[in-house]
Amino acid sequence: MSADAFRGPAVDPAIEADGLTVRYGEVLALDGVSLSIGAGTVCGLVGMNGSGKSTLFKALLGLVDVTHGSVRVDGGTPARARRRGTVGYVPQTETVDWGFPVSVRDVVTMGRYGHLGTTRRLRPADRDAVDAALERVGLTDLADRQIGRLSGGQRKRAFVARGIAQDARTLLLDEPFAGVDKRSEATLVRLLRELAADGRTVLVSTHDLHALPQLADEAVLLLHRVLFHGPVAEALTPDNLARTFGLDVSGGDAA
Repeated sequence: MSADAFRGPAVDPAIEADGLTVRYGEVLALDGVSLSIGAGTVCGLVGMNGSGKSTLFKALLGLVDVTHGSVRVDGGTPARARRRGTVGYVPQTETVDWGFPVSVRDVVTMGRYGHLGTTRRLRPADRDAVDAALERVGLTDLADRQIGRLSGGQRKRAFVARGIAQDARTLLLDEPFAGVDKRSEATLVRLLRELAADGRTVLVSTHDLHALPQLADEAVLLLHRVLFHGPVAEALTPDNLARTFGLDVSGGDAA
């Protein structure tokens, strides 16, 4: 099912891309990507390494130059969404310096920076938002622990809490289940489903296809372009997955 054919529920789109093309020199990272993801939706983004998933996230965050096409987040440009704090990002584990001397509370408090005035001083409302976010993800008792001393699943929850404290309406999560145990994975799935029920939009890149039916309302299969966008059950067919991961459905790897 093409991106144009799948519209999902009749709600305003939180994420829109139309003919989005991104090049890094001679390398074509995204090739005419078009998709629309509605508010209050969890969408799984599936593709092999190098398929363009990270570039799509960068485009949604306004961190990469777009060669052709357009992208909108929460009804405006990615730069505007980032300035307003309506888009939040949970990075891959390996991109974070876990030795940096900040506490869990410090990380979550970073989500409030866009709400502070010129004095950059936390107000009671900001502290309340941080406390509420920590409680929401179950990290209140670990708030003063150095971030690197958390387990993999706890670290991911801390960055989700940052997005909650930020009051982000759109959350982008890059491989949140990598390196976490099954219990932490189940906790993250439940939390993301709750956030979508609150009206937030969640785009999750993942290689964990087993968790996808419990996690996502819909899925995007990406290999530099959108191969499929639609219901999860239809995404996870052998033919669709073979195309997504560059396999020859006749039995051999694609050349």
